[in-house]
Amino acid sequence: MNQRLNQADMQEEAHRILREVFGYPAFRGEQYPIIEAVTGGDNALVLMPTGGGKSLCYQIPALLRPGLAVVVSPLIALMRDQVEALRHHGVRAAFLNSSLKAAEQRAVEQAACGGELDLLYIAPERLLAGNTLAWLGQVPLALFAIDEAHCVSQWGHDFRPEYMKLDVLRQRFPGVPRIALTATADIRTREEIRRQLLPEGGKTFISSFDRPNIRYQVGLKASARDQLLAFIRRHHAGQSGIVYCLSRRKTEATAEWLTRQGVAAVPYHAGLTQAQRETHQARFLREDGLVVVATVAFGMGIDKPDVRFVAHLDLPKSIEAYYQETGRAGRDGDAANAWLVYGLQDVVKVRQMLAESTAPESQQQAERQRLEALLAYCESPACRRQTLLGYFGEQHAGNCGNCDNCLSPPPTWDATEAARKALSCVYRTGQRFGAAHVADVLMGKRNDRLLRLGHDRLSTFAIGTEHPKAVWQSVLRQLLALGYLQSDPGGHGSLRLAGESRALLRGEVSLQLRQDVLPAAGRKKPRAPAGEGESGEIPSATHWEALRQLRRQFADTEGVPAYVIFADATLKDMLRRRPGTLAEMAEVNGVGEHKLARYGQAFLDLLLSLTDEAALGESEHRTLELFRSGLSVEAIAAERALALTTINDHLASAVEQGELELSQVVRVPEAELTRLRDALLEDGQPAARLRPVHDALQGEYDFNLLKLVRADLRRQVNSEISSA
Repeated sequence: MNQRLNQADMQEEAHRILREVFGYPAFRGEQYPIIEAVTGGDNALVLMPTGGGKSLCYQIPALLRPGLAVVVSPLIALMRDQVEALRHHGVRAAFLNSSLKAAEQRAVEQAACGGELDLLYIAPERLLAGNTLAWLGQVPLALFAIDEAHCVSQWGHDFRPEYMKLDVLRQRFPGVPRIALTATADIRTREEIRRQLLPEGGKTFISSFDRPNIRYQVGLKASARDQLLAFIRRHHAGQSGIVYCLSRRKTEATAEWLTRQGVAAVPYHAGLTQAQRETHQARFLREDGLVVVATVAFGMGIDKPDVRFVAHLDLPKSIEAYYQETGRAGRDGDAANAWLVYGLQDVVKVRQMLAESTAPESQQQAERQRLEALLAYCESPACRRQTLLGYFGEQHAGNCGNCDNCLSPPPTWDATEAARKALSCVYRTGQRFGAAHVADVLMGKRNDRLLRLGHDRLSTFAIGTEHPKAVWQSVLRQLLALGYLQSDPGGHGSLRLAGESRALLRGEVSLQLRQDVLPAAGRKKPRAPAGEGESGEIPSATHWEALRQLRRQFADTEGVPAYVIFADATLKDMLRRRPGTLAEMAEVNGVGEHKLARYGQAFLDLLLSLTDEAALGESEHRTLELFRSGLSVEAIAAERALALTTINDHLASAVEQGELELSQVVRVPEAELTRLRDALLEDGQPAARLRPVHDALQGEYDFNLLKLVRADLRRQVNSEISSA
C-alpha cells in the first residue's frame, strides 16, 4: 500500500490505521508488539484467544508494508464475509477459492497482479494448485498470514493435510515474513506449528487463553433436550447460539424439536448438501436469534461476534476441541455461556471411539491424553477456568467467580470404600457388564437377568445397599472418567479394570469424588453472567432496538451480516456516549473514517431523535437529584462520568414526566420558545425526528434545546389526552 516505514514512524502510523480505518482507540494486549515484529519483517507465531483481535495482527501490517498480503485460511464459507467486513472499512480486499466462477477468479488475479488489492484471502488448496504460486511470484508481497495454524497438527482435531505443504512458502518466498495464528494449541501443537510452518524460527507471542466473559457450566445429563430448552428460555431467549452434538441424526432431530418448542433452529453437518450448508450458515450469520445445531463440521473461524451461548449435548472429543468450540461464544466481549451436560454413557461412548481408532499408537496416545484432560475437567470440583487454562500451560489462581464450581462449589465426599466396592464388583462379574448391571449387583437387586447369571451368589452382591442407584452410577462414571475403569473396546458398554485401579483396590490411595447434584425445578436462579450490567449493559432497550433496526436496514440493502455494518459493541458505545456531532461519532469504538462517511449521519440523526423512556430509571433519578442540588449540566456530567448528551436526555425525560419545569432547565425568551414549539409540531404532534427541525431553523438552536422543548410539548399533549 505504501512505502516501507522506518522504525520511528511505524508506531504512529499503526495507531493512525487502527483509529481511522478500524475505529478503535488503542491496541489490546500483545497486538502492537506482534504488528511491530511482522511489519519489521520477522516471522511470528501468535496464540490468541477467539475474540482477542488476531485479525488486526496481520491486517494492519498488510496496510503498513508495501505489496499484497496473502491470508491462507481453510474457511472457504467465511471468506466472503471476512472480505466484506474489510471492504466496509475501506480496505481493498478479495478472496480466491472454489466458490468463484472462472471469470471471477481471473478478475481477482488481475486485481492482485495490478496492485489493486491490499489483502487476498485464499484457501490452501487453491494456493497450492495450478499456477497460483507462479503468478504470486510476479507480485510484490507484503506477508503471508496462515490462519487456523493448528490445522497443521496431525494430532489435532482439525488436521488439514494441505497445511503440511505450506513450507513451500518459505522455499519460494524466503524474504516474505510469515505469521501463523491460532486460538487453540497445546505445547505439542505449538512445536509442530514451528517445525512445519516456521522452521527457520520467529518470534512467539502467547496471550492469555482466558475468556473472562464466558461462564463455564458442566452438568449431569438427565433429560438433555428439556435441560437445553430450559437453559435457552431462561438465559438466552431470542439470542443466537450453537448446540453441538456428535451425530448427524441427533443434530437434525434436536433442531426440529427446538423449532417445535418455539426456538428458531437449523441443523448443520457434513451430510447436508453444500447448498443447504451455505443457506444455514448464511442465515446464522445474518439473522438475530437463530440457533444452529451442529456437528464439529460447523464453526471453525465463525466471525459472528454476538453468539451468546455454546451448548454441548455430547462430550467433545478433546479439551482442545471443547476450548475452541466454546470460544465461538462472546467474541464481542459481552457475557456468554458455555454449557455442557454429560453422563456415564457419554464417557463410555468417547472411550469406545478412541479404542476403535486405527491411528498409529503414538497418535492414539495423544488422543487419550486429550480425552483424559477433558474428563478430568468435567469431574473436577475445582475452578473450571483454573483447570482449563492449566491444560494450556497457563496458571490461574482459581476462584474466577464465573463458573459453576466457583459460584456453587460442589460438595465432595470420601468415596474410597465405595470405589473399592465398585471395582471389586466389576471384577467379580467378569468385567463383561455395564454400569447398570454392576449397580444392580451392588444394591442386591434380584431381577431375572441377575439371577439367571448367578450373580446373587457373588461376594459383592448387596454390599452397596447403603447408597441408591444414582450414587453408584455416579461412582462408576467418575471411576471411568478418572481412569480407574475402562470401557470395552468392542463397543458393548461393559466395564473393565484399568491399571490405575490396583493401588485403590490395595488401599494404597484414597479417593475424593464430587457429590452429584441433579438438576431440579425451582432451584435458586444463578447470578447473571459476568458482563451483564457492565460490558453487556444496554442503557435503553427501546433505543437499542431502534439502532438495531437501522443497522438491519443497511445490512439487508447491502446483503451482508448486520455486524459488518456495526458490531453490537459499537451500537452500545453509541448509546453510552450519545454523540451529538459527527466528530463525536468518530470517537465511538468501531467507527472508522469509511464507516463514518457511509453510515455516520444516519445513526447520528437517529440518536438525536431519541429520548429516554417514559418512566424515570435509577440513573435519571440520580441526575435529577444532582440538578436539584444546584449542579450545572456540565458538573453533573463530570460527577457521573457521562456524556453531556446523556445528562440532557435525563433532564428531557424529567421535563416530559413533569418532574421539572422547562423554565428550570433553560432560559429562553417566550417569543423564541413559541417559534421552537411551532417548528416542533407536526399535525399537532411533537416531531419524531429532530434533524429536519434543526435544518429548518438553519442550525440556530442545538439539539439539546430542541429535545427539551419537544419533551415539554409531549408533556402537554399527554396531559391533554389524560384529561380528555
